Amino acid sequence: MVEIRLTNSKTRKKEVFEPIDPKNVRMYVCGPTVYDRAHLGNARPVVVFDVLNRLLRYVYGDEHVTYVRNFTDVDDKINATALARKEAGAEGSLEDLIHERTEETIGWYHADMDALGALRPNHEPRATGYIPQMIAMIEGLIARGHAYAAEGHVLFSVGSYADYGALSGRSVEDMIAGARVEVAPYKRDPMDFVLWKPSSDDLPGWDSPWGRGRPGWHIECSAMADDLLGEEFDIHGGGIDLQFPHHENEIAQSCCAHDHGGFARVWLHNEMLQVEGKKMSKSLGNFFTVRDLLDDGVPGEVIRFVFLGTHYRKPMDWTEKKRAEAEATLRKWYRQAAQAVDGGEVYSPVVTALADDLNTSEAIMECHQLSLADDVSALRATLQFLGLMGDTIPAWVDAGTDDFVALADKLAAAREAAMASKDFSEVDRLKSALIAAGVEVRMSKAGVELLPGAGFDPAKLEGLL
Repeated sequence: MVEIRLTNSKTRKKEVFEPIDPKNVRMYVCGPTVYDRAHLGNARPVVVFDVLNRLLRYVYGDEHVTYVRNFTDVDDKINATALARKEAGAEGSLEDLIHERTEETIGWYHADMDALGALRPNHEPRATGYIPQMIAMIEGLIARGHAYAAEGHVLFSVGSYADYGALSGRSVEDMIAGARVEVAPYKRDPMDFVLWKPSSDDLPGWDSPWGRGRPGWHIECSAMADDLLGEEFDIHGGGIDLQFPHHENEIAQSCCAHDHGGFARVWLHNEMLQVEGKKMSKSLGNFFTVRDLLDDGVPGEVIRFVFLGTHYRKPMDWTEKKRAEAEATLRKWYRQAAQAVDGGEVYSPVVTALADDLNTSEAIMECHQLSLADDVSALRATLQFLGLMGDTIPAWVDAGTDDFVALADKLAAAREAAMASKDFSEVDRLKSALIAAGVEVRMSKAGVELLPGAGFDPAKLEGLL
């Protein structure tokens, strides 16, 4: 069996992955808060953990892997978005508008992540479907002395958990100094965090022993993971921005809720995303969603390829150059893969690269070697394994190339005439126009071949015939 090694954020070491039960490998990844479209940074953990999910299924078998990724569908941001709609004149109660927004956003998320080749997890729990489990976990924490009720709130007592801060490697003093800690009179300690809070009549709320209210963010993931994966499971993942306080708080409340369960054994965190070397932000004008790119004609496979080019533990820089290079490479690989007439085997060096702490950049380099070897069957199987290709060649690969044969004939005729007249101006004009349209021009004694290259724009071919 392939030996998988993963860098555990909790131990800060690369370790051999040994599942609790090889016949029941379990992974939980924090999903989105569904109040708006997913931006490009939101998509990075989806792709990272989709690759890990695929690797685990390859090694242990589909039926032996359970992957859970949640939807946070009760949150102040969702409430604020719905309230803005109501104030703008939208019909229906605030509760109706909240429901409409979450349903709409989940639909967007599925469509966008599907376009990136991400497999749907086994379970996609919604926080609102697990309120009883959250209330039960909170009651258990109070009974064990790890939480307390105050003014309609329930708070986790950070001081009751001696190992608090082990994941992020921070002391409580450092956390207070470096975090925006909510100061509230009902807190016994500034670091204590909310498990339950009151809800007004117009906001989503549920009856509880502490009054009508709604859960805090952190308890949601703990309760859903506990219900679907058990007190202890193999892997918990998410972006590095969630390490503190979200994941730190998850560990504290989950470990304190049980006598023996250690919650997640392995923690994985992907680094953040930049755009052209800068942090993505609306103020810099470099903020965009996955849908923005898709609507601008950037194929989902290209977005995924760019993501895979950087190791998950390194900051990833999205650039126009990377996008163009990824598109050109994939066009070449897809044309090769289209020649495969039988099912090939996944190229083992690619599996080896992924098994070494999800080294996707090395896996891409191995695909380049596979392309050079022209093993089309293995290339096709490997691209499918990496999520870069489905059962068919993507339609965008040859979109807009209908005139290529006629244009190649025209260029060949112009070259033949130029050979006789020694006037190559028409050849140069045609060739320059084709290159400007993103067409790769290959001229040899055998003839002229035209291929769509990086940035191919069919509209620029108009008037050349």
